[in-house]
Amino acid sequence: MGKFMHAIQYDSYGEEPSDLKHVEVPLPILSKDEVLIKLEAASLNPFDWKVHKGKLWPLFPRKFPYIPGMDISGEVIEVGQGVRKFKLGDKVVALVNPFSGGGLAEFAVAKESVTASRGLETTASECVGLPVAGLTALQAITKSAGIKLDGSGKRKNILITAASGGVGHYALQLAKLGNTHVTATCGARNIELVKSLGADEVIDYKTPDGAALKSPSGKKYDAVIHCAVDIPWTTFEPNLTMNGKVIDITPSFASLLTFALKKLTFSTKQLVPLIVFPKGKDLQYLTDLVKEGKLKTVIDSKYPLVNTKDGWAKIISGHATGKIIIEF
Repeated sequence: MGKFMHAIQYDSYGEEPSDLKHVEVPLPILSKDEVLIKLEAASLNPFDWKVHKGKLWPLFPRKFPYIPGMDISGEVIEVGQGVRKFKLGDKVVALVNPFSGGGLAEFAVAKESVTASRGLETTASECVGLPVAGLTALQAITKSAGIKLDGSGKRKNILITAASGGVGHYALQLAKLGNTHVTATCGARNIELVKSLGADEVIDYKTPDGAALKSPSGKKYDAVIHCAVDIPWTTFEPNLTMNGKVIDITPSFASLLTFALKKLTFSTKQLVPLIVFPKGKDLQYLTDLVKEGKLKTVIDSKYPLVNTKDGWAKIISGHATGKIIIEF
């Protein structure tokens, strides 16, 4: 194995996909609690372009130059001294540390604690969307909305906005594993897809009822998994049950203010900003669901590493259906 690898990198904050450079850089250095993975696939997330545009300054990135990408899947080729769960040759899916980055490269390191075995039953592309989008959906559905995925628990009415997107399409499938009635929003071109993923009702977000988030059956929502952007609280509130909550997966300053206000006024209707805490056991749970055929990744498009700029432009557009995959 050579000591250099191909990677995608940028040197400063910027606006354009053309800022991404195809470079050769040294292989990452392995820590004792990490595995070194030879990548077969990576996936893009809105987080990636937001970091590039400086929207998450000063937290991300830790330093320039920066190799973006957090979702990776491939084969373990080296393990740190403290690693116990994985060995050479294991096929895995993992989450790269977002502070240091490194996912859009031929090789990447990930901590054992946020790595899961995908076995030989699934391909890299089928699982590589799970670390960010899948874990976000799982936490929103189970922790925030309180849905039990074994089907037990009181039946709930759920709304999922942008249900054909990266997080939304996973959230929809997970919600249907529980005892839920799901109303979903998406664009007209994705209505049949969203129905096929299990939605009980689908509304086109560009129609008047869609813009107002009104359920076709008139149901009020116990919880909203909010995967879209730019929808004000005043649109959600009349559609919520007395104790309904809106779980915002990309909280803005305005939504944080609403969260604080609802808490201060002891409102029974709440806005809940979602902060994801990734865990290896949750990633393994999702990966096992994929193996069992209970969860699938909808793939918008695939690009080789050298054409990452095209995938980057697509993720910025906000109109990807499912996940955008980079293949190696």
